[in-house]
Amino acid sequence: MPTYQYACNACAHEFEAFQSFSDASLTQCPECKGEIRKVYSAVGVVFKGSGFYKTDSAKKTTASEPVKTEPAPAAPAAPKAD
Repeated sequence: MPTYQYACNACAHEFEAFQSFSDASLTQCPECKGEIRKVYSAVGVVFKGSGFYKTDSAKKTTASEPVKTEPAPAAPAAPKAD
């Protein structure tokens, strides 16, 4: 459940509230019953586990497995000189 941060416009009281996405925003300060506002700040995102990068899910080759390569395309034949 997300945590939202609020600040009161009247008394500057700051607090956090655990609310569902579908819950309405709070409108009243619990200290002075004044009007409050949501406080927005930067959120740090950390991706843990495998599979977040292209190299994480790539098949790893071992020393016993030969690396398969495509042969280079053949050069076009030169025209014959008569």
